[in-house]
Amino acid sequence: MLSQNILLVEDNANDEELTCDALSRSGLLNSIVVTRDGAEALDYLFGRGEYAGRDVTDLPTVVLLDLNLPKLSGLDVLRTIRTSEQTRLLPVVIFTSSEEDIDVLNGYENGVNGYLVKPVGFAEFTQVVSRLGLYWVLSNHGPPVTRKNGPPVTRRI
Repeated sequence: MLSQNILLVEDNANDEELTCDALSRSGLLNSIVVTRDGAEALDYLFGRGEYAGRDVTDLPTVVLLDLNLPKLSGLDVLRTIRTSEQTRLLPVVIFTSSEEDIDVLNGYENGVNGYLVKPVGFAEFTQVVSRLGLYWVLSNHGPPVTRKNGPPVTRRI
């Protein structure tokens, strides 16, 4: 069975807490895997480092990706995701504080599925995250995934 985790790539502890809380309050029962820099996010996705041995065919339902990350930028993480056959169809949403046109353009040129700016106010932040989670987890139909030793599995994510 697929775990249907949400991968949150976020280095700001306050934004991490707000995002996890908002997803929980929206009624989503998905596990949230948090990585705090770009390199750790790729280690998780590709089963390297502390995540060695993880079933890398069990991809998250969606990746919520900040742009300004330590070690490796969110844009570099996105590029790596899109260039790997294993992860190229993985839904990725940039969730960042940047409203710069160049950041939005770079995200879409590199294959992001959505770009959301983090609201400043608590209520607005919570509402945006809740809608984001509900759409990607409950409404969106993701691409079929192939499990080790098994046929493709189409899943509603």
